[in-house]
Amino acid sequence: MNRTIKRLMLIFVSAFALSVVAVVVYQVGWVIPGQACESKGDWWDWRGRTCAHPVLISDITGRVINNDDQRKAARENAANAKAAAVK
Repeated sequence: MNRTIKRLMLIFVSAFALSVVAVVVYQVGWVIPGQACESKGDWWDWRGRTCAHPVLISDITGRVINNDDQRKAARENAANAKAAAVK
């Protein structure tokens, strides 16, 4: 009986230790970098663990937005897309 109890104790202690290590790896590898990235206002992709800066379409295409209302609407749209991605 005593040997069985010691064996069970070792099994549970090792399972606990493995779960603690898994939680630490998750926190250090995904959660902390994600929070740091999002606090800078960037987008965090948890699958690839990459931090990306949102870019306006006008910056990619080279077309300049001359109208201030359209520029404001484009920035609001980018902010709304970011908020929807976070949820």
